[in-house]
Amino acid sequence: MHSQGRGRLQGWNWSRVGLAVLGLLAVLVVLVNAFGRAGRWSVDGYLVTGAPTREAPRDWRCAPDSPPPALRAVVPPPPGGWPGVPQAVSVFNAFAGEVRLEYRDRAVCGRMHDARTRDSRFRAGVGMVIVPQAGNEDPVVVYWNPPPKPGWIPTIRVGAPSEVQHVDTLRLVVRTACLAVALVLAATALMAYPASRDWTFLGYALLCALSVLWQATLSGLSGYPEPWLPVAGHEQRWFVGLSSMGLGAVLCGMWLLVAGPGLASGVRRRMVLFTSGTWVAASIVAMSAPAAWMGPMAVGVELAFRMVFLLILGWALARLWKRLPGVIPALAAMVPFAVLALLELAGSRLLVEYRTEAIQLAITWFLAVSAYALNLRLGRLRRQRDEAQLLAETDPLTGLPNRRAGLRRLQEMFAAARREGTGLSVAFVDIDHFKSINDHHGHDAGDQVLVAAAQALRGAVRGASEAARMGGEEFLVLLPGVSAASAVQRMESLRSRLAARAGTLGFDGLVLTASIGVTSLRRDDTDAAALLRRADAAMYAAKRGGRDRVELAAD
Repeated sequence: MHSQGRGRLQGWNWSRVGLAVLGLLAVLVVLVNAFGRAGRWSVDGYLVTGAPTREAPRDWRCAPDSPPPALRAVVPPPPGGWPGVPQAVSVFNAFAGEVRLEYRDRAVCGRMHDARTRDSRFRAGVGMVIVPQAGNEDPVVVYWNPPPKPGWIPTIRVGAPSEVQHVDTLRLVVRTACLAVALVLAATALMAYPASRDWTFLGYALLCALSVLWQATLSGLSGYPEPWLPVAGHEQRWFVGLSSMGLGAVLCGMWLLVAGPGLASGVRRRMVLFTSGTWVAASIVAMSAPAAWMGPMAVGVELAFRMVFLLILGWALARLWKRLPGVIPALAAMVPFAVLALLELAGSRLLVEYRTEAIQLAITWFLAVSAYALNLRLGRLRRQRDEAQLLAETDPLTGLPNRRAGLRRLQEMFAAARREGTGLSVAFVDIDHFKSINDHHGHDAGDQVLVAAAQALRGAVRGASEAARMGGEEFLVLLPGVSAASAVQRMESLRSRLAARAGTLGFDGLVLTASIGVTSLRRDDTDAAALLRRADAAMYAAKRGGRDRVELAAD
């Protein structure tokens, strides 16, 4: 009794005292925070952060005698001249080199991939604010370098400074949010990999990381707030190289989504390796080829993407027509790219103005749908793992837990009883004369006897995991929180139910009895094996005593 009480005290210390201490600490933190804040901050208080600067304002003017970029556009004043109020002019979607804006004798330059060279009032583009005199008719002249491929022309926005800056900020928010989503999805896939042990999650995380580099180069965020990729001066090479890898990865992802969960892992792996190798090789060529090749290569990459995209889309529609599984997520992932292609063919002004944001949103949507498909895959893997574990720990004939599962459950109950100071009884059940039953009535009768015994055992316990087939005609019964006397009563009831089931099996002369040994947790038990040994010894004592009886292990 003294040892049992000490066990209960230990369990109480580790659980209840720990929770009480944590609760008390939480209450103290809340009280100290509430009263401390009330004492530190008055209703009319305020907080000052930062410190005065000694840094001179940055000069956004162009370097002296620097030649303007190759292409030029003139933004004329409205009829009757400028109205004499501040005007903002911002250039978006200038993908390569420096952008130069000139008004009268003032010139402003900036690079998309180096935010340090741009006016801080414009975060997604290169801009300037002018205050022309009323009626002045001098135009604003904009210079930029040739785009990486035809149609990717810059957008020049003119208007009130607040309006232009709001649009600029909105563009920056969209671009940054797309990168943030890709980073979050990559981290989620990496966290799911240890649980799934599926290389597909690592591949998806790599795809997200690649999309971050691709989008950062496309949007100019590779230079914000300072350059963290060496893009400036090599914009077209980075653009073509990352576009090759990014579009190739997107096509591979679409192909895997269309193929669905039934695709063999070997075929999936070979497809990924082939696609990755092809597009990585194209990227290496893009990064090392002469500058004159960049334009044709950019066009070639886009054409190759569209052709393969149409093939995958046709395959997806064919599988949808046949009502094959897994096609809907694939088609959903492909919709934005199809919309972009249609807008491109239609010459949409909206696409020209917001091309960067449209491409980033399409990539983000594709990653989100792919993440949904990966979650479905993770669910399937978990169900398969649970089913495999259940099969590995279940006796196929009786449906009870097998020997391995029974011993594991016994160990868990023993540890819980020791930790919480509760009781635990164990019974070992052996069907009497089982070999004779097989010899006289056949093995089919023996199987039916075992199934009937399992059904009777289920009625004697509270949970499905508290009875197990140990092998042959032997069964283990676990009774947590049950005393020895109550365990003997339950086993006597079980013995009676077994005897009653013999008549329901339809075999003439069949007698169904069992020898049962019972024991309970003792103070000096150091492991669960001690209970198992005593229950087994008590069961053999029941057999020696004439069978068809319940024997309690001696003290």
